[in-house]
Amino acid sequence: MGDDHMTNHTIGVTGATGAVGGRVAARIARMGRAQRLIVRDINRAPEYPDSSAAMAAYEDTGGFERACRGVDTLFLVSATESEDRIDVHLSAVDAAVEAGVSRIVYLSFLRAGPAATFTFARTHFFTEAHIRSTGVAYTFLRPTLYLDLLPHWVDDDGVVRGPAGDGRVAWVARDDIADVAAAVLTDPVAAAAAENATYDLTGPEALSLGATVDRLSTLTGRTIRYVPETREEALLSRKATGAPDWEVAGWVSSYEAIAAGELDVVSSAVPDLTGHPARSIEGFLRRHPSALSHVSA
Repeated sequence: MGDDHMTNHTIGVTGATGAVGGRVAARIARMGRAQRLIVRDINRAPEYPDSSAAMAAYEDTGGFERACRGVDTLFLVSATESEDRIDVHLSAVDAAVEAGVSRIVYLSFLRAGPAATFTFARTHFFTEAHIRSTGVAYTFLRPTLYLDLLPHWVDDDGVVRGPAGDGRVAWVARDDIADVAAAVLTDPVAAAAAENATYDLTGPEALSLGATVDRLSTLTGRTIRYVPETREEALLSRKATGAPDWEVAGWVSSYEAIAAGELDVVSSAVPDLTGHPARSIEGFLRRHPSALSHVSA
């Protein structure tokens, strides 16, 4: 794609082939808004009216800068977890700023901080800090754990295992995250209010894992249980997956963040910004009735 084709679109969407970025791109397309879809694989880029696609990886500074030329507001989906995730994010941010992007809407994580219990949340903190340091306008969207991934926490025997204690989490649906992102990207009033703002994105109620599995059992008719683990037990049980130590530690620390109370947050940002209630576990299962079909009845 030549640079002469990169001057008509002002909203850039990364991760447009993924679960959140793809939802955001679809919503912007339904609004009839022009957008630039920045993807790693051009062959998988969605095709929408008034959209163009550019291929670039976050770590390809030159390529990402070219992909962002002509983009005013960039929706930056966080990269897949990796040991060098911070460097990957910083490369993308610097390239976007060099290209002339004036506002970044970044998909972060709830309670991002340098000492967050959830290790993956720490990279989000340093990414946010770098974005602030560039001087561009920003909006940080900080979702909690995804409701869509909750079924994957349940094994085939109907058991959720981990060191979450009695801590609580207000699971949030990806559709709600996408609705919020589309609002702050396209609506002038929402965008103005969101300038240099941070939004916690959560579901409507915070539940312990025990209460969560009870709700799942009631709604599906399947027996689903929560079995607490110690940190050592959790690390050992997940080591069998063959995943690297940093990744296993990240998985386990998500449970520990629940136990520490760091995810016990219920925010009104979803209804405030979208005009509809945040999706509940009940609502999610109504839309996805086979989400727990892998669990024996």
